[in-house]
Amino acid sequence: MRPRLFSFLLIVMLLTLPAAEAAMYSFVDQYGRLHFSNVPADPRYREVPGYEALRNAAVHGHYGKFIRAAAERYGLDPELIKAVIKVESSFDPAAVSEKGAMGLMQLMPATAEEMQVRAPFEAEENIMGGSRYLRKLLDLFEGDLQLGLAAYNAGPSRVLENGAIPNIPETEQYVKKVLQEYGRTRANGMARQ
Repeated sequence: MRPRLFSFLLIVMLLTLPAAEAAMYSFVDQYGRLHFSNVPADPRYREVPGYEALRNAAVHGHYGKFIRAAAERYGLDPELIKAVIKVESSFDPAAVSEKGAMGLMQLMPATAEEMQVRAPFEAEENIMGGSRYLRKLLDLFEGDLQLGLAAYNAGPSRVLENGAIPNIPETEQYVKKVLQEYGRTRANGMARQ
């Protein structure tokens, strides 16, 4: 397969499968057919070099202008918004949770309405609404990032009742995952500067 065609197919896959895992594997079978998978079930699969960097550039480049605009408008670190999106939906704009949360930042219907998000599956509107809501929660908890994130996951009333991260395993894990992802993306951002 020609290198240009291979690169084109890989980029198309990256843009159409935003929820794919961070690694991609491929092999060419005895008939010359190229196989791709994010789950290397066959021992012939080998990791595609540079896939994660290419995927990140494609995904973040696609939503980057919306993330930067929301960060500027609501006084948030763009890397924090990216971390929330990564944990909430893994950059899948069509994601719907079991509880009915929608889009990239997984807005519940009532939250979407409160944040005036009319099209929750439209990336720009979802990112703006989710960022506005995150800013509201951070203001409510006087800038405490852990409490703001806990409220984003469990709702502000549960955090206010406890005065701390509620003793809900899902919420505890959520806060931990977002903070880990935020630390990772900030470190990557600093390394690129």
